[in-house]
Amino acid sequence: MAVMVAEGAPSATARRVAANRLAFERLEAPYGDPAADDRLARDISGQEAASSEGMHRYLRGRTAFFDLAVVNAMGRGVRQVVNVGAGYDGRSLRYAKPGVQWWEIDHPATQADKRARLKRLDITTDHVSFVPLDLRAGGLAEGLLGAGYEPGSPALMICEGVAVYLEPEVLGAALHELRSLAAPGTRLTISLGISTGSPEEELRRQRFAERVAAAGEPALNYMSGADSGALLASTRWRGIELSERAQRAGFVMAAPVWEPAVGSP
Repeated sequence: MAVMVAEGAPSATARRVAANRLAFERLEAPYGDPAADDRLARDISGQEAASSEGMHRYLRGRTAFFDLAVVNAMGRGVRQVVNVGAGYDGRSLRYAKPGVQWWEIDHPATQADKRARLKRLDITTDHVSFVPLDLRAGGLAEGLLGAGYEPGSPALMICEGVAVYLEPEVLGAALHELRSLAAPGTRLTISLGISTGSPEEELRRQRFAERVAAAGEPALNYMSGADSGALLASTRWRGIELSERAQRAGFVMAAPVWEPAVGSP
């Protein structure tokens, strides 16, 4: 993921997420190579300490949400999947489908480590275009177009677990760039750091912030539900109604808006 990792070092939090997923029951599909995804996760898991029970539970729900988004997109005939801040996510392997192209965007150090592991494990990624990019530098749309993305065709755009590590202006710019590439039928799925204001939630958030800061990847972006709606509106996305449970967890699915952004002249 495009987080503030140590210079030249791959993301520790991305490795931790991949290791956790080995314990999850995953959504099955009549295509793809789940074994390759598991091999990649096992290659990482021995280096990682166990997450807290609360974080493990959250990651299980988040993984299920994004798995379903991918499988539903495949069912709709979507043939382009963009994964922003992909980390060590193996969905491009688990849900590989003939005729579907994936793009993975990530911090150069993390992506280089992932690709080295994939090569060593002899896992084929011909259907994946890797775009090394620090989101703070901009150029997301340019990078995707340069890697063969077709803006005239619908896509599923995934931003899982990356928004909380980005300053608000950086996240807004990234969503603007993704929107500039969105054709009718495109969907954005994103997990946001939502603050509910409850004392229990605030304590969990503080513990999470301490853990990721210790890993050199500080959490920089929490928002209220109202703020998340304003973020989507200002970047020309429209939230699609989800369950209250998904909303409380900060999970969002959105479609492109064709009118000018809120606040535009």
